[in-house]
Amino acid sequence: MKRSSTSAALAVAEVDKATALQLTPVSRETQERLDRYVALLLEWQAKTNLVAPSTLPHLWTRHIADSLQLLDLAPDAKVWVDLGSGGGFPGVVLACALAERPGAQIHLVERNAKKAAFLREAIRVTRAPSVVHLSEIGDIVEKWGGRVDCVTARALAPLHQLIGFAEPLVKKGAKALFLKGQDVEAELTESTKYWKIEPKLYPSRTGGQGWIVAIDCIERRS
Repeated sequence: MKRSSTSAALAVAEVDKATALQLTPVSRETQERLDRYVALLLEWQAKTNLVAPSTLPHLWTRHIADSLQLLDLAPDAKVWVDLGSGGGFPGVVLACALAERPGAQIHLVERNAKKAAFLREAIRVTRAPSVVHLSEIGDIVEKWGGRVDCVTARALAPLHQLIGFAEPLVKKGAKALFLKGQDVEAELTESTKYWKIEPKLYPSRTGGQGWIVAIDCIERRS
């Protein structure tokens, strides 16, 4: 029975992976990096809660493809800052996909030491162009001095808080891309109490009533 259950789980995972790669096609080299990353995540998941256990059977669509879709919204971006990287979504996935792009660099900001350790190991095994910053988000964005093309966040905080985190980077020319769920309209309404923004909404390719909020300009309300 155990062998049968394992075989069924593997079959589900393979179908999920194929579906994800149809939604967000990548090169063979990127797929190999992502395979190494997923194997590492599954190994660490047993001792460190990196993703919700209920999402593991659909890890490729729920997490990998969900992250990869951001690339089409910022096709020329090379320098990314991922806030609250956690298990590496979207930051490590983006780094795997951009590994062949000259000048690409993904900065992963994470306050949890165990998750930061996982991120460093993920960078090592995938050889992705990335740097881990063990830091509070507010501390690092306020003193950021280099170039930033895009700032991202996923499953981190309510939208009005994310906008506050991203404001210093957006003022320096970055584009903000936030992955949000079905309550995005309510979060936008709340956000306009504090911020002047002109967001663009894009439906997630992976379904599940997910959305991507794109913001190019942020101004604090007085």
